[in-house]
Amino acid sequence: MKKILIVDDEKEITDLVEIYLKNDGFEVLKFYNGTDALECAMNEKIDLAILDVMLPDVDGFTICKKIREKYFYPIIMLTAKIEDVDKITGLTLGADDYVTKPFNPLELLTRVKSQLRRYTMYNAVGEETDESADEHHIRGLDIWKSSHKCSINGTDIELTPLEFNIVWYLCEQKGNVVSSEELFEKVWKEKYLDNNNTVMAHIARIREKMDETPRKPRYIKTVWGVGYTIDG
Repeated sequence: MKKILIVDDEKEITDLVEIYLKNDGFEVLKFYNGTDALECAMNEKIDLAILDVMLPDVDGFTICKKIREKYFYPIIMLTAKIEDVDKITGLTLGADDYVTKPFNPLELLTRVKSQLRRYTMYNAVGEETDESADEHHIRGLDIWKSSHKCSINGTDIELTPLEFNIVWYLCEQKGNVVSSEELFEKVWKEKYLDNNNTVMAHIARIREKMDETPRKPRYIKTVWGVGYTIDG
């Protein structure tokens, strides 16, 4: 049974989501404050976390960041704000998806199932990839498909499954420019929508982990108006 962590200080929302998740066969760990949720996230085996951004004590962004220091399971952010900056912040900190309040619990349930499927798929070695290419080595950037390991000049880079697959796909397309639309559809396996900032936020997070300078990145370069590339 998959274990889902959910935290939201709006009791009615949390209780309603719990009902939908339990009815679909999930085990639910429910909290109304960030402090208890963070303690649970650090000590329990969890398969997915649903984090409200605005909490009275420890906010959802902080919990997300702390989780990503130790775990790679999917994170969905709940936000009452409509500003893109809120969504980008969550994605940059390592969240995989976001849902804006008010939302339909069935939509959230669909997102949960989608993220869990994706996470399982990305951790299945060799699925939907070219078995002849198990590794890439590009100017100090080394990446291995079989072990999901990535390093730069011998130093390991801790990437989430989504981040790993972004880097892997760009390495496979070495020297070619990949559009945000192509990258999203190849990695997320979903139709790309206009004004989708998901790819940009994840690229920013990867560059941060690689200790890249945004204006002069050594590896993942932006071709403005076209997409992203890793030169050979």
